[in-house]
Amino acid sequence: MSNKVNLQKLPTGVPGLDTLLEGGISRYSFIVLTGAPGSGKTTLAHQMMFALASGQRKALFFTILGEPPLKMLRFQQQYAFFDPAKVGPAIKYVNLADDLQKGGFGGVLERILAEVQSFQPELIFVDSFKSVVQATRDADKSLASLQYFVQQLGVQLSTWQATTFLIGEYADSTQEENPIFTVADGVIHLCQDMDENAIVRKVRVVKMRGSNHMTGLHTFRITGDGLQVYPRLLSGGIVNAAEDPTFRTGAARISTGSAELDGMLDGGIPVGYSVVVTGPSGCGKTVLATSFLKAGARVGEHGIVASFEHGFFYASNAPMQSLIENGHVTEVRPRAFDMSIEEIVSELAAATIRTGARRLVIDSLTALELVLAPQFRANFQQSLFRMLSNLHARGVTVLMVRNLSDALGQGFSSSSFIVDCIIAMRYVERDNRMIKLISCPKLRGSAHSNEVREFVAHADHIQIAVPAQ
Repeated sequence: MSNKVNLQKLPTGVPGLDTLLEGGISRYSFIVLTGAPGSGKTTLAHQMMFALASGQRKALFFTILGEPPLKMLRFQQQYAFFDPAKVGPAIKYVNLADDLQKGGFGGVLERILAEVQSFQPELIFVDSFKSVVQATRDADKSLASLQYFVQQLGVQLSTWQATTFLIGEYADSTQEENPIFTVADGVIHLCQDMDENAIVRKVRVVKMRGSNHMTGLHTFRITGDGLQVYPRLLSGGIVNAAEDPTFRTGAARISTGSAELDGMLDGGIPVGYSVVVTGPSGCGKTVLATSFLKAGARVGEHGIVASFEHGFFYASNAPMQSLIENGHVTEVRPRAFDMSIEEIVSELAAATIRTGARRLVIDSLTALELVLAPQFRANFQQSLFRMLSNLHARGVTVLMVRNLSDALGQGFSSSSFIVDCIIAMRYVERDNRMIKLISCPKLRGSAHSNEVREFVAHADHIQIAVPAQ
């Protein structure tokens, strides 16, 4: 028999955050949300509150010296998570500014406990708690008195079986000498990193008692839907090979759309492999990518194309446009510049889950680098590794286009060791003509051809010449 206490978790309603928290916030815990002004603390608090609050689980939101409730509501109601029907019966706002000015910490504590007893909430938010701390310092209160106050607040709210969130403007929660962080059961810190002209928002779970939470910094973005967190995961805990014995073994192969190229690849591309098609501009890389998706459409396999070339497919690739318009291929486009690799992976993963796609084209890796935030662009090898690890775990076969600056296409990218297969395209000059050549320098676990063969690129497929006997 086990005497282990079962900590009930409350889902936060913030996509990705529960992954960091091993399922959510422990019920009746004492959580501190920290970060510099503008980092997203208040929005995070409201998103969690509206996700959790109901007629059976009411919420009290206290404001002190920060934004007045009416001003706060004016901005927060712009988000999709805001439900005006909950304000009043399930969510109540209380301003503590007068209580702080008249009675200090004692007045604030007395008012909080009175409101809790009257409204009987299960969720309590205090924004901004640092206002109270600063007021205490101004009144020459001792650190011991502050710690006693925080402890008393925690004890009283635990008695009422409430989950409490304290919101404070602390730029670096790991260095603040403050009793709040000692008493708190959990600390979630938000920050904004500036690199060149890009700002990347990040979240860190500094502390979470009784939880095997994920450590480190994880990116997030604020949109009209609120916060979305992008955990730094390799596979996202996806079960793959155990369910499908053919996954990444080479036993199952899919066609590139060219019988000759399939023959050079020892029967086609192994399912779940990553392929990079390299070569200079105009050699036919995107044509091969189109052929790959078209071959999937012929056998009923849905495909995805991640388009990072501005307007390229709709403007000048009629065969790809036809696949998209006929519902055989779904196009994924970046929503913004300065994205994290986790944000891109999240969009691709969501598209594969939504469509059931097993073929994915990225055109191109060169353009993908341009939409990444500088810190991810600087270490593109690591970003590519994390992206492919996640897609591999989903059983998706990935074909990526890589532009080479060398006009003859003689070189390979420094990240080529990460992928499973390389298909190289290049030009040679012969009799005053540019001839296109194709070869396969690498294909893991396969007896691939070492031939270099001529080919011609058509609108939606490539035609490889049969070698002379």
